[in-house]
Amino acid sequence: MYDICGERSDGKVLNCPYGSPSIKPDELFSAKIQSLCPTISGKVCCTETQFDTLRSQVQQAVPFLVGCPACLRNFLNLFCELSCSPNQSLFINVTSVAEVSGNLTVDGIDYHITDTFGEGLYESCKEVKFGTMNTRAINFVGGGAQNFREWFAFIGQKAPPGFPGSPYAINFKSSTPEPSAMTPMNLSAYSCGDTSLGCSCGDCPSSPACSSPEPLPPHEEDSCSISIGHLKVRCIELSMVLVYILLLSCFFGWAALSRRRDITPPGGSSELLLHPVEGDGSSGELKESTLGVKVKRYAHFSPVQRHMAKFYRTYGSWIARNPSLVLFTSVAIVLALSSGLFQFKVETRPEKLWVGPESKAAEEKKFFDSHLSPFYRIEQLILATVPDPKSGRAPSIVTEENILLLFDIQEKVDQIRGNYSGSKVSLTDICLKPLGEDCATQSILQYFKMDSGNFDEYGGVEHAEYCFQHYTSSEMCLSAFQAPVDPSAVLGGFSGINYSEVMVAELACSEAFGCYSDLKRNFNNVIGDSSNENARAVEWEKMFIQLAKEELLPMVRSKNLTLSFSSESSIEEELKRESTADVITIAASYLVMFVYISVTLGDAPQFDTFYISSKVLLGLSGVVLVLLSVLGSVGFFSVLGVKSTLIIMEVIPFLVLAVGVDNMCILVHAVKRQPRDVSLEERISSALVEVGPSITLASLSEVLAFAVGAFVPMPACRIFSMFAALAILLDFFLQITAFVALIVFDCKRAADNRIDCFPCIKVSSSPRESVEGGREPGFLERYMKEIHAPVLGVWIVKLVVIAVFLAFALASIALSPRLETGLEQKIVLPRDSYLQDYFDSLSEYLRVGPPLYFVVKDYNYSLESRHTNQLCSISQCNSNSLLNEISRASQSPETSYIAKPAASWLDDFLVWLSPEAFGCCRKFTNGSYCPPDDQPPCCTAEEDICGLDGICKDCTTCFRHSDLVQDRPSTAQFREKLPWFLNALPSADCAKGGHGAYTNSVDLKGYETGVIHASEFRTYHTPLNTQGDYVNALRAAREFSSRISNSLKIDIFPYSVFYIFFEQYLNIWTVALTNLAIAIGAIFIVCLLITSSAWSSAIIVLVLVMILLDLMGMMVILGIQLNAVSVVNLIMSIGIAVEFCVHISHAFLMSSGNREQRAREALETMGASVFSGITLTKLVGVIVLCFARSEIFVVYYFQMYLALVIIGFLHGLVFLPVILSLAGPPQLHLGIVEQQRRDEASSSLLN
Repeated sequence: MYDICGERSDGKVLNCPYGSPSIKPDELFSAKIQSLCPTISGKVCCTETQFDTLRSQVQQAVPFLVGCPACLRNFLNLFCELSCSPNQSLFINVTSVAEVSGNLTVDGIDYHITDTFGEGLYESCKEVKFGTMNTRAINFVGGGAQNFREWFAFIGQKAPPGFPGSPYAINFKSSTPEPSAMTPMNLSAYSCGDTSLGCSCGDCPSSPACSSPEPLPPHEEDSCSISIGHLKVRCIELSMVLVYILLLSCFFGWAALSRRRDITPPGGSSELLLHPVEGDGSSGELKESTLGVKVKRYAHFSPVQRHMAKFYRTYGSWIARNPSLVLFTSVAIVLALSSGLFQFKVETRPEKLWVGPESKAAEEKKFFDSHLSPFYRIEQLILATVPDPKSGRAPSIVTEENILLLFDIQEKVDQIRGNYSGSKVSLTDICLKPLGEDCATQSILQYFKMDSGNFDEYGGVEHAEYCFQHYTSSEMCLSAFQAPVDPSAVLGGFSGINYSEVMVAELACSEAFGCYSDLKRNFNNVIGDSSNENARAVEWEKMFIQLAKEELLPMVRSKNLTLSFSSESSIEEELKRESTADVITIAASYLVMFVYISVTLGDAPQFDTFYISSKVLLGLSGVVLVLLSVLGSVGFFSVLGVKSTLIIMEVIPFLVLAVGVDNMCILVHAVKRQPRDVSLEERISSALVEVGPSITLASLSEVLAFAVGAFVPMPACRIFSMFAALAILLDFFLQITAFVALIVFDCKRAADNRIDCFPCIKVSSSPRESVEGGREPGFLERYMKEIHAPVLGVWIVKLVVIAVFLAFALASIALSPRLETGLEQKIVLPRDSYLQDYFDSLSEYLRVGPPLYFVVKDYNYSLESRHTNQLCSISQCNSNSLLNEISRASQSPETSYIAKPAASWLDDFLVWLSPEAFGCCRKFTNGSYCPPDDQPPCCTAEEDICGLDGICKDCTTCFRHSDLVQDRPSTAQFREKLPWFLNALPSADCAKGGHGAYTNSVDLKGYETGVIHASEFRTYHTPLNTQGDYVNALRAAREFSSRISNSLKIDIFPYSVFYIFFEQYLNIWTVALTNLAIAIGAIFIVCLLITSSAWSSAIIVLVLVMILLDLMGMMVILGIQLNAVSVVNLIMSIGIAVEFCVHISHAFLMSSGNREQRAREALETMGASVFSGITLTKLVGVIVLCFARSEIFVVYYFQMYLALVIIGFLHGLVFLPVILSLAGPPQLHLGIVEQQRRDEASSSLLN
């Protein structure tokens, strides 16, 4: 082939089909040939016009391959030998010709080439990256070829008019016909590992220079395990079994010794050290011993106990005399605090609720948003086929009917008009437009330029299927916004490259936010309500969701397809809706608890006295006091400017009611237990002395437990804990003031025979005797005395109880490492939310992970700095550079969670500057920027085809090799050309233009000093489907960045939109265990101060720890994850569990006799109150929550609280009495003989 004999209709020139002797070029022509084809020296077999054509055609591929000189040299040699080799007749054979304008032209050739060269060419190029698209360059210049034969087949295709490619067919053959003298072209192919041509490790990972160690795997929990036969057991599980056997053996051994030993009651010498309590305890109280002897009880109280007893006795007498003053004063104080409700505000923004402002992720997000660009908004539709009921397989979504349906959907979306401040807002007003006026909508419709008129013209479904394989290489497959659309971003539910099952249309808003719209994931990242662009987008999104619900969903279902959808504001809007979703459920819970309180506070119902003995009005008043305490807490913090949350509004009233009801029941039952033959003042004061310390202890413990939750870094949980702590404190205050005053009024009402709920109505005095007479023990009291306590006193029962509860505790420890971290997004939404289907679709069909940015701070680009080579990944870059390490990490995605090499603005900029990329960085003779030939003004808008005769002939490349220092620009050259690069539009002549792809990747503020303060390199995480995936991906990215930062001495951090929400889970176990330990420690100190018994306090703490362990074990069994919500619940559970323990422990401490007798007396005294006032009140309120519409209520409040109530009840009324009867603390009361009933015991000292 020699010279040019014609051109096609699209302007591509055609060679002449005849040969010619090779010629010796002149000096200028020879220099030009040497610059492009250094292997051809001496004579050539091409004209200068042919060579210029060759140069213009290969220049489109040069920017893709120039980063790896070996690959580029091999690729250029392939075409240099084809066009200008003096020996081309030995391996080129024209097989067909065509007549064009009366001249014969080449229409097809055989190109004989050895497999050795073909293999070497492919091996040198197969890993070369095209950073802009985070993909391999061979996807663009080789159609994604998997070997050299596929690449040659792609190159050799005859391109239709208007399409890129060869104007004639090239048939690559590895052998020549036998009789002929032809020999295959067999130039030596350069290896990408050739040090003289210096390909980077990212482009040539097999190079010997690229043998640095693999990136560190992400942190993994201890997976120690032991195989016992075919059974594989975790080390911790085996350890707990051994510990259980050891502890149980020790306990049984101790029990056997104890049974043989006589348990001697305390000696009689200690009574000389004791002092009778005068007026502040149980002084003068006569108690009949089991031997029938009246004993007087003396107490050895601590100063705190003496002061508390004295205070409650004095206070009880005073409040009984002045109930009105106490009631109105206490209520007035709380109402004053409630006045702050006028400044009440609710926080609904997720990033303000779930992320602490001091968190590392929050600081990194702030840096990214301020220096680069905030993340973009996503509006998404997912269309999917329905599986066949027989085969269970879903048919292909890619059909003509479905694509036309998607066009109809897109048309309706385009017609949406939101209303913002009186102006209409359309999609085109707010969408991202990276390269012109077209929205960067990610959809299969982009293969038809978003125009339904192109569907038939382009070839319908066949064109779409063609573009699935050639989206990077075919100009006809480019989107309307002139960028390739990766099918994995718009299709899903497929395996390999079989794009078949789901279609995704993704709309990215708004232009105010930087966007890489191939992301297919909704991460709520609202930047600020003050942004006009953000507010306009939100208004449009509301109309979008309305359209999807009312029109699109029925339209899609009528075609037997499914549709799921979401907008950026969907989660926030659904959380707002959730606040009202369970109003009926919460109200029902309150009503049930109120009814139960009214019943349990009253006496056993008798027909003739029930209207007097009932406590409905007292119960209702108690509920009102609980609500006042909540209002007071919210009002107080509202004054301080602390915003409330939806959880506070819904959960705290229920929680405080559940806690407050316990103390109400205990107070009322304590008053009922007092003798009726003493004055009301004495009954009230004695009741407060009896239960006041335990109520105080329980309430302070709960307040402390909730206050500890204020140290949880997540704002929603911290605020919740603060509000709850103050609400419980106010509730305690109202209980010992207003509620005691109400008890006084109720006792006076009953004594005066006035009807409950209608105290103005007084009945005849005939029933009075029955009301004021002796009170018969209730069913629960009889059960505790006659059944429960005696059964627990049986020795074998005690052994079984200890063995069972110990087994549960150790089993829970073994299960606790299985407790997963995270908070599923679906759980926090209403069950009927449309987002439930959306998240299901993402999990099932997602094929693209979230974007991952490696942000570099203070990059020094001066020629003297080493930073450039420490970051880049092209020729002459360090083998351990950031981008090479990212590329290496992407080869082990299962541990690094990095899916692809990074898109590098720095690599592309250096390539764009390179003299080899002669179509990219160009300048006019006056030094100003000159665009590629196929862009204005070189190619005017009126021209259909940009030819070589454009108006930019006087443009030259920016630099010659001699202008650069080891192919690197000087500081001044870098400073001058970087803005050119970032403003350069990518096109066929230069695909490396940075506009659009890297517009927001570099912070140019202050870059003139030689330092770029912020820049990012973008890649993608692997698809993340579970909460554990997100946490592990964050941990892996941070460990990777930390290692690279330490190695390169450059400040680098990873950033992705979900990090801010998942950072808490990196140390959630540390936060949980620390706060739980603090809460338990605080409770121990309070117990110790009030009881002055380290022994008793230690037992309470032991039971609390066991309850906590069992609750964590139940979380594993129920599948409840560890997150800030469950951590706060665990902390709360300590405070709530105290109530199951402290009253029994206090009663045991204050009882006399041996341990067995005291444990039985404690159960008889407080067992019924704990069961009815604590267990049942919580149980009836919690059960109603199972009907909640919000999954988070069902999982984190119904299931966890129900488990807590059951576990707490079992430990408080079964395990605790047993452990007290076996190893309880010494008694505070010692019985000394006061009066004899039997002569033979006249001088005995009884206990």
